[in-house]
Amino acid sequence: MSGDKTIQVLQGGSALAEWGPMRLVISAFVGRIPQPQMCVRAAEESFLFLESVARSRSLVYKNHREVQKGIKEPVVLEMIESVRVVGDEDLTPMAAVAGAIGDAVADFLADRGMTKVVVDNGGDIAVRLHGSDPAIIGIRPEVHDQAICHVVALHPDRSSWGVATSGLGGRSLTRGIATAATIIAAKASVADGAATAVANASYIQDAQVIQRPAHEIDPYTDIPGLPVTIKVGLLSEEKRALALTQSIQRAEELIKRKVILGAFVAVQGKIAMTTFFEELLLEQ
Repeated sequence: MSGDKTIQVLQGGSALAEWGPMRLVISAFVGRIPQPQMCVRAAEESFLFLESVARSRSLVYKNHREVQKGIKEPVVLEMIESVRVVGDEDLTPMAAVAGAIGDAVADFLADRGMTKVVVDNGGDIAVRLHGSDPAIIGIRPEVHDQAICHVVALHPDRSSWGVATSGLGGRSLTRGIATAATIIAAKASVADGAATAVANASYIQDAQVIQRPAHEIDPYTDIPGLPVTIKVGLLSEEKRALALTQSIQRAEELIKRKVILGAFVAVQGKIAMTTFFEELLLEQ
């Protein structure tokens, strides 16, 4: 890995860790008391997790079905298992990298007595709750925009939560047309892989949908040769509804298999969500 590693303590006691493509915001509490020193310690650990992924680059850029046994890096194993449980043929372990690193950092803190942990890895969020306070998470209808349309409360009746978003205009390439597909699961790594799959499921054929082979957009992509969406013009009401239906149906399949808990999908201003997701919404 190249570039400088930086750690900054933010107002309120969170820590910002940056290195290469990784930008983590780490928050940890005992009760309601922030723990900035532990956040810095976790930030230092996050660099080791990213290094372990970099050492396994030749493996994590393969289709998950091609990855052989014998891998010893815990974060890499979590990436592989997360995309395998989602099951899409076109997923590589890289589809779960942000969530897997977030999970590893969150578990590091929870194992050291933190009662509330929120690790935000570029919008993919790992949460650990061992106290009485919920974690409040904002939901965006467009993955590239910071504007929030809904807010959900993750309660401590579950100690582990993961929230991840994929879609057109995000950090990663997408094969669909959803402007945002947000998944809630028990772990961020699974939510991350599932968000990619649910966003991909929104693809529809239309003259307004422009795709190119992934390697033409990013020569270092983990999905060379596969078509990815680069632009979507204004779609008809019918086409937007179809895209939403396809994504929600894919999410419902994952819910039925107990891979994820809930999903929210947005396509050009239209939204849909599963029942579990709707039950977590806070009034605004």
